[in-house]
Amino acid sequence: MDAYSGFARVYDLLMDDFDYPAWAEYYLELLSRAGVRPASLCDCACGTGSMTLEFAKRGLRVTGVDISREMLELAGEKARQSGVNAQFVCQDMTQFTLPRAVDALVCACDGVNYLTSDKRALAFFRAAHRSIRPGGALAFDISSPYKLRSVLGDAFFGEERDEAAYLWQNTLEGDIVTMDITFFLREEGELYRRVSETHRQRAHEPERLKALLEEAGFTGVMIFGDQSFAAPKPQELRVHICATRE
Repeated sequence: MDAYSGFARVYDLLMDDFDYPAWAEYYLELLSRAGVRPASLCDCACGTGSMTLEFAKRGLRVTGVDISREMLELAGEKARQSGVNAQFVCQDMTQFTLPRAVDALVCACDGVNYLTSDKRALAFFRAAHRSIRPGGALAFDISSPYKLRSVLGDAFFGEERDEAAYLWQNTLEGDIVTMDITFFLREEGELYRRVSETHRQRAHEPERLKALLEEAGFTGVMIFGDQSFAAPKPQELRVHICATRE
């Protein structure tokens, strides 16, 4: 099954300890350090839209882009239930287009890790460059090479909850972590539906991403540690990167 088709049903359940408001505030501060206080923003690889709606709640005109229709259906329902205005578009992040340029583009929670080659990462950066107005900025994060190689690589995870259970086996080959995930989703009573997916993420070196950003036309690339404004530490689990579109 395609990544995130079955996962859409349990994504929010598994991310229920994720502090989306704090992340949105961090990204707005990160963009401000690039000289950008956006009125319009694209949230790329937006998933079920939790970050997208946080930006919208802060008064931004927001468009969420994701390749999973199942994720976007949930995002649209969240927007309707919360009364927040946000647009959602189903597109591949490596070749997306927007009807008008935005002040900023954000790609949070590992979106760039799913681009498993320099070619695909460069394609995303070029699409982002086309979609951001001059003077705007791109900000994103990655799970660090240390995290993918030393924490997630070749590891097994499992959890059981009332609504769902999962078995998660990772395999590390070079810079690629393959994640084979089996979910058991409660349907009715004691009945569960089994859904299997395979995800692949790449351990991107931040300096290599900086070179690709510059090749795509970005300048002023800044690299920080996990929700900080300091250089990443050797065992940093997450790295944030921001670049300016002149």
